[in-house]
Amino acid sequence: MTEYLLLFRNASAPEGYLATTQDMAEDMPRWQAWIGNIAVQGKLVSTAPMVYDATVVKADENESGPYKAPNSVLVSGYLTAKSDTPEEVEEWAKSCPILKYPESSVEIRALVPFPI
Repeated sequence: MTEYLLLFRNASAPEGYLATTQDMAEDMPRWQAWIGNIAVQGKLVSTAPMVYDATVVKADENESGPYKAPNSVLVSGYLTAKSDTPEEVEEWAKSCPILKYPESSVEIRALVPFPI
């Protein structure tokens, strides 16, 4: 099986996420069900939301705050999972709860095994 990284992207406000605490609380059962569906198949590796605060390190400087695309979209969480086919992962992504928000997306990337 191949491991895949799913990056959850969402629009943001100048100093935080657009989703309110209430939005997040209301979404929690949907996220639990969605992640649980992957987990019961034995395919979940890990997942976590990300706090808004971040530091972007570049060769010549550090920037305070998360990296945002020009339209204020940023990575807000991730999931890694195993699958035999990229099509299965695409089907998971199509039903991801993040997609209810404007400007949101799920980016799917296959991971290359890297022996340490």
